[in-house]
Amino acid sequence: MGPVGLCRGAVQLTPSTPAPPRLLGAADVRRLAESCGVRPTKQRGQNFVHDANTVRRIVKASGITGDDVVVEIGPGLGSLTLGLLEVAAHVTAVEIDEVLAGQLPATIAEHAPDQAASFDLVVADAMKVTELPGPEPTALVANLPYNVSVPVLLTFFERFPTIRTGLVMVQAEVAHRLAAGPGSKTYGVPSVKAAWYADMKLAGSVGRSVFWPMPNVESSLVSWVRHEPPGDGELRLRTFAVADAAFAQRRKTMRAALSNLAGSGALAEQALVAAGLSPQARGEQLTVLDFARLATFI
Repeated sequence: MGPVGLCRGAVQLTPSTPAPPRLLGAADVRRLAESCGVRPTKQRGQNFVHDANTVRRIVKASGITGDDVVVEIGPGLGSLTLGLLEVAAHVTAVEIDEVLAGQLPATIAEHAPDQAASFDLVVADAMKVTELPGPEPTALVANLPYNVSVPVLLTFFERFPTIRTGLVMVQAEVAHRLAAGPGSKTYGVPSVKAAWYADMKLAGSVGRSVFWPMPNVESSLVSWVRHEPPGDGELRLRTFAVADAAFAQRRKTMRAALSNLAGSGALAEQALVAAGLSPQARGEQLTVLDFARLATFI
């Protein structure tokens, strides 16, 4: 005979079996925002996800496992944070808004008490964070504010090389730029700089209706797997400078686009030929390896 009081097929939790987090719904998000007097602002790109199914979809698409230490940027009211705690070994959230950061530990205690010990909070501007508490992060998963998404992502790539995989939700236009390859109309500076660190790919779209307040733009997911960079930090800076110059005026040939950086059009052409590239090529035709090779001659 089974345990008294349990429905057929039910799982009996033992003290050693942690209960999963209870994810936030639309009513929870509104209640939490009201309780701490939060009014989402466009300045900080605050659009809170209120759909648990979307949260689980994002976590699944990120590919994180129970071995991962995840850093989340901009947790807001904690919707995605709770979903990450459901899977990851540890989550460290970085939040710039002091009011939101003040509410988050209480939300974790209420909705994920068994995972609270696996959570750290850093109250800071993500662009200024140089170290994180707890174990080193292995993944980054975040709903990034639209206005700072690319700089934040590149900064964390640079400062935390232990981050091997991850996924971000960003404005659809930005997502396509990050994942674009040479020859694409959306290929540009973000594409080249992201490709220095990782193999980026689109991982789906997210409808506006799952956010509160509803944004005016579409959102998409971008996932990545890190690879060895083409060179050291000095070459990275030089490569990025070449990419910035190459895309400053997309219609120009590389010879013309790099004339100021190289010192003259003739010197730019000399560097391009030395790198095995056509002086008449344009930036959107070059891979990150082409840019890195060219940077050694500029």
